Amino acid sequence: MRRPIGIDLFAGAGGLSLGFEQAGFDIAAAVEIDPIHCATHEYNFPKTKTICASVVDLSGSEIRLLSGLNDTEIDVLFGGAPCQGFSMIGKRALDDQRNQLVFHYVRLVRELQPKYCVFENVKGLTLGKHAQFLTELIEALENAGYNVLTPYKVLNASNFGVPQSRERLFLMAARNDQAMPEYPNEIAARVTVRDAIADLPDADQFTALQATDSVRVEWITESIYARRLRGMEVDDTDYSYTRLFDPNILTCSLITEHTEASKARFLATLPGRTEKISRFLRLDPDGLCNTLRAGTDSARGAHTSPRPIHPVYPRVLTVREAARLHSYPDWFRTHVTKWHGFRQIGNSVPPKLGRAVASAIMSALGQTATKPQEALELGNQSLLSMNMGEAATNFSVSRHVIAQRDRKSADKKAMEVVVERREEVVAEPLELTPP
Repeated sequence: MRRPIGIDLFAGAGGLSLGFEQAGFDIAAAVEIDPIHCATHEYNFPKTKTICASVVDLSGSEIRLLSGLNDTEIDVLFGGAPCQGFSMIGKRALDDQRNQLVFHYVRLVRELQPKYCVFENVKGLTLGKHAQFLTELIEALENAGYNVLTPYKVLNASNFGVPQSRERLFLMAARNDQAMPEYPNEIAARVTVRDAIADLPDADQFTALQATDSVRVEWITESIYARRLRGMEVDDTDYSYTRLFDPNILTCSLITEHTEASKARFLATLPGRTEKISRFLRLDPDGLCNTLRAGTDSARGAHTSPRPIHPVYPRVLTVREAARLHSYPDWFRTHVTKWHGFRQIGNSVPPKLGRAVASAIMSALGQTATKPQEALELGNQSLLSMNMGEAATNFSVSRHVIAQRDRKSADKKAMEVVVERREEVVAEPLELTPP
């Protein structure tokens, strides 16, 4: 019996792709406009057709052709349109041109006619004048032949096994001839920051991680949550393809160098409190991580988002630690740079939250999820280090599909970074006992 088929729109690095795969779906296609994210997605999902294009320029028939689906019925189409236009942080305007991508989502639902569709976005879309925008979206889906599950819900990832407080809107709809889904039930047990990252070696202790994002090191993992992410313990609710990887290679761990003054301020900040100058939260090992943010894109300055301070070490989190707090397994890798890596995590849905929603769709389909016997080799590692030009060439698209920042501003920022690194490189590592 074949596994149900899913298509991911606005796929990014693949948080929702992974969540739906873990719930038992085969992801036939993932559409993403950013070549860098496409390369990362292709590395992590070798069985999925990664389509590097804007939904504005794609028809349903083209997606079918490119993914080899032809006339195969699609079980679910899912995705979250870029949400800067109605995020609760920053500009909120209904007439933001970026919001028009939502209607291309509806167009593709209409053209592809999946049995179910899932729309994911920020909580801010449910508030104030934005609620009218959401009302219009629901009406558009109804006009396309779908029944929308109401009242819609905002789900917090921390209630579904993710050690992070992160609220996201999920809108689920069923084609008129399908049974209605139900929102997933919350999980009573909470996963803590300690459960997620306490076992990870301190990246600052490896000089190799000043220049590369991975290093071979053996370490002991005790928590069930972390053991499952390392592939050391079976998760009976995970129906994804097994990936072949070495759990003793610490990846996504390029270090961030800090001045001695910054380190002192970080250490003086109590866990669970915000450091007054950087405004970074120092994580409480027995609590939850705050919402991990993506930072700004190239057109808006390419600024890295504020990153939480490690609960023990005097530094901000590594990308791998953030990935653990987002529920990504250790085989999943992001782009090698910190800026792209944190953006890929901060812009994505935590896989375990996506899995919970996807499992609700699986139940509505009346199917039982099955675990594939096939184990997958991950993609070529060169996909993870491509710059924009290389990634664009790889997917035969223009390198200008993503707006870039002003060159003078970029050069000024680069010089500031060089000066900062010169100041910080003299810092001596501090030895601390991990939690």
